[in-house]
Amino acid sequence: MGSGRAWSGAAFVPFDRDDPVLVAAAWSRLVEPGDRAAGEVVAALGAAPALELVLGGEHLGEPHLDAAVERWRTRVGELDPARDVELIRTLGGIVLHRGDPRWPASLFDLGGAEPHCLWVRGDPSLLSAARVGGVAVVGARASTSYGEHVAADLVAALAAEGRVVVSGGAFGIDAVAHRVTLAAGGSTVAVMAGGLDRFYPAANGGLLRRVAREGCVVAEVPPGCTPTRFRFLTRNRLIAALAAGCVVVEAAWRSGTLSTANHAAELMRPVGAVPGPVTSAASAGCHRLIREGQAVCVGDADEVRELLGPVAASALVPEPDVGRLGDAPGLSERERRVWDALPTRRAVRLDAVARAAGFTVAETRAALGRLAARQHVVEGREGYRRSGS
Repeated sequence: MGSGRAWSGAAFVPFDRDDPVLVAAAWSRLVEPGDRAAGEVVAALGAAPALELVLGGEHLGEPHLDAAVERWRTRVGELDPARDVELIRTLGGIVLHRGDPRWPASLFDLGGAEPHCLWVRGDPSLLSAARVGGVAVVGARASTSYGEHVAADLVAALAAEGRVVVSGGAFGIDAVAHRVTLAAGGSTVAVMAGGLDRFYPAANGGLLRRVAREGCVVAEVPPGCTPTRFRFLTRNRLIAALAAGCVVVEAAWRSGTLSTANHAAELMRPVGAVPGPVTSAASAGCHRLIREGQAVCVGDADEVRELLGPVAASALVPEPDVGRLGDAPGLSERERRVWDALPTRRAVRLDAVARAAGFTVAETRAALGRLAARQHVVEGREGYRRSGS
């Protein structure tokens, strides 16, 4: 447990700086998303030693990095990662750090812009499943009836065959993508630009709460962070990285949606764009992507499948009974959190489950016993696993 005072005298709540979850949560509070200087320092020193450098008043001797460290130090007084982690847990969520086996490997492609942690409400296994045949469907907030109709047709067909649909939770095409996926009984991931304690936009709160229950809502910033324009744009790289490919349905000439397509192209993900009427400003950005060779013209689900390439049907989604507990009656919040802490496809030891769930070993053992009695969990030589996994 480190001191609660930084080099400058700025006080912060003491926390266990050997805990990788708390260290990652602290980094997500100190730096803005996509800060490559932070990525460089963490890659060179490790997350915990790099954090000690920030808190301890040391310098690296590299002007651009030392300037970044000074910038991060202005937020030291805001640090209370244990509070942030507990808040997300009270919302039924978890925090993933890069060393967690549930961390989506697709984010490694981001290099120095990889998130320090992910704040998750819902099923974290969908974050990895999205890379296998999943598709990012993004587009205009001020969508037209034409764009919404095309998006709904595409998404309904792709979601029904088990492809995870990733989008940004905004008005317009994003909302259509999430809503239609859920209606088709599919799996969807909403990537937020702000903290998960307050969904934005508020008018989509009901939809996003349903996504959190039946799919997954994820952010790289801790609770309490507001969704600024910069955070929306940097969030787009996560949408692009998580999925196997990206489809743009309606985008104006200078739409922020185009940044998602650009990130996807940089990450070597295939990009498709749906054409619209040549007279429609809402489709000008899609036409631009096609004309400049940054996207393939797609008009239906078959063309999107061709864009994404062949995928074995068995690899598209996790087994539904393994991936989420659903509405099983009679389970306590503690039992649900313990079950959520179990990886989807392997067994883990009791102490690892306790750490992930945030309970004592005794509390976790009791919850696992009750889950086993209901045949949701199996205990074996290697530890505990979900039934059917």
